[in-house]
Amino acid sequence: MISAAGSNNGKTTVTSAILKAFAMTGKKTAGFKVGPDYIDPMFHTKVIKIPSRNLDRFMMGENNYKYVFSKNSNGADISIIEGVMGYYDGIGTNTSCSSYELALSLNCPVVLVINPKGMAVSVCAIIEGFKSFREKSNIKGVILNCVSSAMYEYYRKIIESNTDVRVYGYMPELSDCKLESRHLGLVTAEEIGNLESIIEKLGQQALKTIDLEGLYLLAAGAEPVEYDEPDINYIDKTKIAVAYDKAFCFYYEDNIDILAEMGAEIIKFSPLKDKELPKDIGGLYFGGGYPELYVEELSQNKSMLDDIKSKINEGIPTFAECGGYMYLMEGFTNRDGITYSLVGVIEGNSCMTGSLKRFGYITLISQKDNLMCKAGEEINGHEFHYSDSTNTGESFLAVKPESDRSWKAIIADDTKFVGYPHINFVGNLSFAENFIKKSIEYSSNR
Repeated sequence: MISAAGSNNGKTTVTSAILKAFAMTGKKTAGFKVGPDYIDPMFHTKVIKIPSRNLDRFMMGENNYKYVFSKNSNGADISIIEGVMGYYDGIGTNTSCSSYELALSLNCPVVLVINPKGMAVSVCAIIEGFKSFREKSNIKGVILNCVSSAMYEYYRKIIESNTDVRVYGYMPELSDCKLESRHLGLVTAEEIGNLESIIEKLGQQALKTIDLEGLYLLAAGAEPVEYDEPDINYIDKTKIAVAYDKAFCFYYEDNIDILAEMGAEIIKFSPLKDKELPKDIGGLYFGGGYPELYVEELSQNKSMLDDIKSKINEGIPTFAECGGYMYLMEGFTNRDGITYSLVGVIEGNSCMTGSLKRFGYITLISQKDNLMCKAGEEINGHEFHYSDSTNTGESFLAVKPESDRSWKAIIADDTKFVGYPHINFVGNLSFAENFIKKSIEYSSNR
């Protein structure tokens, strides 16, 4: 695992560099990300050319993320897991669902990314503090970020003479390889025109300055992971149209895989570019993303808007999260006060605000029978958005873990499940099963 003392320490850059460097040496690599983030796995995927996966205890459950890790690391020479936030940062005031907790349960060694700028021997106090904060920390080494070759030797001697932690190399500051950020995190991989050259430079640098052989031997010492395989049963054939383009790109790869394993043929389409939906589909799936950045183009694609509205009004099973839910509303108002018409099957408008409206994990408790579940059933999810809506729904109660805070969320009925929360089917397979069954039923009645 590649972790750090906190966010913005270079975990994604260093992880991408290591993945690319191992690929350059002929190693078959697998990539993973702790927590619910969508964007970091996109960078891993661009590097290794196969999907990177999320590992999330809260949304998936411990056994299920062990299954996802084992299934997708099988056949790889080395698996690299990028941590989330700071190593020990979990839910609320404890380490629950942290990178630390996941590292222990997967029996994996941990290397911290440390930026020692402005420090000398004090860097050892930080390293020792992290290593000794818990009796079994699994921290085995560090990689120094944003240091020169001369300063690396200086820091390496200080660290290895004052701690029992090994230094596995360094990455210098590469001004032309910085990954830009925006309100939901890094700019997505698809939006960086020169990403391939950035990845190439990162990989070449890691080949020179990171001890890949040492990391490989460290990973080889990890113990096997034990888990019970979940029952993902084939139901029957159907076709699910998945909105996928620059505006809608936030999907858990396991959600797509589970739908496919249950019988769905996944057909991707672009609400930005395509003029109509794919033919003979049984269900619609709209993920999150950045529709607010492309709202003018989305609004101008009238034939697509009309086709989606017609199909949803006919009763096609529809699952939409966050940005996908915003797209299905009547309109979106930008910061200049201009309102753009959208699909219009959900009453109300959304708009961008100047602050984070919702952030963090939630447990969703159904208040009524609906497309995905019965009243009283639960699934864990998360929200992360700067936009707000005049109609967030009342079909579920969203409860913050380790808190007395709760609110109503999601618009759900027999054919729809749409709202701000993101969910992972691995955490409750019955949600996916019900979506597939309703899609099959819809198709058979056409």
